[in-house]
Amino acid sequence: MPENRNCSRGTGNCGRVAIDCNRILDSCRDKDCFENTRVYLTDPGRDIINRTSTVRVKNTKVVGTCITVEPVRFNRGFYQVYVRFYTRLCLEGCVAPGRAQEFEGIAVCEKRVILYGSEGEVSIFRSDPENNSFCCADVCGGDIETNAPTAVCEVVDPIVLSCCVAQDRRPCCCCASDIPDSVLACLDGNICPDDNDDNRLYCTLGFFSVIRIERPAQILVSAEEYSVPDKQCMDTCDEDPCTVFGRMSFPTHKFAPPSLCELRDD
Repeated sequence: MPENRNCSRGTGNCGRVAIDCNRILDSCRDKDCFENTRVYLTDPGRDIINRTSTVRVKNTKVVGTCITVEPVRFNRGFYQVYVRFYTRLCLEGCVAPGRAQEFEGIAVCEKRVILYGSEGEVSIFRSDPENNSFCCADVCGGDIETNAPTAVCEVVDPIVLSCCVAQDRRPCCCCASDIPDSVLACLDGNICPDDNDDNRLYCTLGFFSVIRIERPAQILVSAEEYSVPDKQCMDTCDEDPCTVFGRMSFPTHKFAPPSLCELRDD
């Protein structure tokens, strides 16, 4: 039998082990400003913007993304990554003097980048511990994995730079019917269909994001033998709550906000 060159510590390569992981082949960071982004509102929201133009955004949350990867023609090893962000906005409209009413909406933004993802056309099959038999009934081939590149996107919840109510029809990357059900489930209410007679809400959103492209890879890394932890588990169920609280450190940093110089140093 030929020698296994990727053996772990104690059987050949002292201090080195082979691991199966995703290798990052390329990455980029972006600061995007999406102007005049259409906000698809729930039923209460549509009624509110038809009665007032005084609207502000209280908070935002990215509740879903749709990421696709396509090879770039005539440029081997490069891929175009399409990312569509679905952002839930919690808004507030002034419907009467001294009276504000909250409502929700979904904003959809799209971006694309080109990253290097290398090449490879390998099918990956894995054993099934629940069907580990020589005369197995099922044959591997249902869900075949590949070493095709995958894109990963990290994004911070966007900043709202402006917000306005208008009757003009500005171009959008999708319509209300294109929003996935999993995104709509995050709202308290139903999204209104497009109506040419109603006012529309538009926002300008600022995104900070990092996008990377990965492939499965086998890597040989330096490692040490695993050691049993010396620390013992502590059970505080039967302890006096005031005793547990007394061992907590005082959160001094909560009462001393950082200065501008300290924020710049970070």
